[in-house]
Amino acid sequence: MSAKSVVYFYDQDVGNFHYGPGHPMKPHRIALTHSLVLHYGLHKKMKVYKPYRATFHDMCRFHSDEYIDFLRRVTPLNVQNYTKSLTHYNVGEDCPVFDGMFDFCSLYTGASLEGAVKLNNEHCDIAVNWSGGLHHAKKFEASGFCYVNDIVIAILELLKYHPRVLYIDIDIHHGDGVQEAFYLTDRVMTVSFHKYGNLFFPGTGDMYEIGADSGRHYSVNVPLKEGIDDESYMSVFKPVISSVIEFYRPTCVVLQCGADSLGGDRLGCFNLSVTGHGECVQVVKDFGLPMLVLGGGGYTKKNVARCWTYETAVLLNEQISNELPYNEYLEYFAPDFSLHPDISTKQENLNTKQYLETIRIATYENLKNLTFAPSVQMHDVPPDLCLENTEEGDPDIRPTDEEMDKRVEPANEFYDGDKDNDKENDGYLDV
Repeated sequence: MSAKSVVYFYDQDVGNFHYGPGHPMKPHRIALTHSLVLHYGLHKKMKVYKPYRATFHDMCRFHSDEYIDFLRRVTPLNVQNYTKSLTHYNVGEDCPVFDGMFDFCSLYTGASLEGAVKLNNEHCDIAVNWSGGLHHAKKFEASGFCYVNDIVIAILELLKYHPRVLYIDIDIHHGDGVQEAFYLTDRVMTVSFHKYGNLFFPGTGDMYEIGADSGRHYSVNVPLKEGIDDESYMSVFKPVISSVIEFYRPTCVVLQCGADSLGGDRLGCFNLSVTGHGECVQVVKDFGLPMLVLGGGGYTKKNVARCWTYETAVLLNEQISNELPYNEYLEYFAPDFSLHPDISTKQENLNTKQYLETIRIATYENLKNLTFAPSVQMHDVPPDLCLENTEEGDPDIRPTDEEMDKRVEPANEFYDGDKDNDKENDGYLDV
């Protein structure tokens, strides 16, 4: 199989944000992932970009101006002045106000948006942003640790060039924010595999949520029970995705790879292995469509980093060792220091063969209602994303491809010793 051209977005600031003590969402997991990607040498096989930072205007392509203005203004120091707004915008416990919150949103959203632009311009086959995938954020409010829905904003960009975009979500939680955004249109088909029932967050994602109006039958939900393992998951994932692609014929795929569906996740109750989770990525990649690959949930940091590193290798068609390379975070991966530890739990798999068969049949019947892949009359293509905060900073001038490529991180930025640009060891030990 020919190698795909992959671009990968990473900003070293993204791992430094902190939701607060005891909060399960740890942006630091992105730094752990990136460290493994570097030390496995995977960065040499793809273009690594320091991402564009999304502006207020970019975020308002989906969210309301008032909501984004609130995110931009509120800080831990002035939060007492916004008591009414906190309730109104669902900001508080799950979605706390923290230092640099708007910058964090700008970073992860900008990377997803730039990935969409690169796919639109055929500068790559696959774009990867592990800091993105925050699928719960709604038009007017935060939800489930998510403030700005980078996925919806990236899909809106893809729709400038792509008549049909397929969104696939393998996070343990239902991709409710993305489904809601596109519930009334046939331009985007949303497919979510998630835990459903027993008041599990967010409480949506029933099999019978199928879309409405022009979007009727273009939302696909696969509600699963706790304890699902690799074999059971694949028995439903492969046929559902194959049928969706056959019926819908998307021209681009956005894949959200929430790693809270792994066994042993702090907030999860599934039993997938790193290999099983990665097989979903392989299945989707094998269809050969342009792909935007995003992170999402995942609350046991060391396993999130293992999973997304392995999936980066899958996207690159690279085989990597089970023995983790030496890196500055190695102690996080004790006691086994391996890429594929046994993370299975004693959780019983409540997904019977009969139950999964019922889901497969219901999904297939739903898809049969699609008479054909919808076409769209596209006249004037809106202008590409204007990268307002490039070095020149003129919002009316779109940078050239050459200027964009100057933002590729040089490979030697990631080495220590003599090859390091700044001659510092960046906290790595010479061994």
